[in-house]
Amino acid sequence: MKRKAIAVWNGDIKSGAGHLTTQSTTLNKTQYSFNSRFADGVGTNPEELLAAAHAGCFTMKLDLDLTQAGYTVESLETESVITLDNGKITLSELTLKAKVPGITEEKFQELAAGAEKTCPVSNAFSFEIKLNATLIA
Repeated sequence: MKRKAIAVWNGDIKSGAGHLTTQSTTLNKTQYSFNSRFADGVGTNPEELLAAAHAGCFTMKLDLDLTQAGYTVESLETESVITLDNGKITLSELTLKAKVPGITEEKFQELAAGAEKTCPVSNAFSFEIKLNATLIA
């Protein structure tokens, strides 16, 4: 499988702007700029996209692992916060809230940790990943 995205940029880093388009066109000329990355400007940015990719991939992998282990998932909600520090991405912190009837806390934590280690996006990252998983009754 291959997926693609196209980035277009015009102008200098501070006053210029660009847009991103993904193969599926879910992002279709979605704007990004210096302000959307480093201030409160409108648009997206690479770190936000990495956070979305990590949260989505991990959540899907955990759902697969839970299903294969015989559990029926009621809901999984994952937030990923990407930290950019001195020009380097240093951390993705995953915070998971899950409703999985009939699973023990121990088994839930085991499967969540396993999914974090084996989801393709986690494997692509060389920076630290932290997982905070909460099972909701």
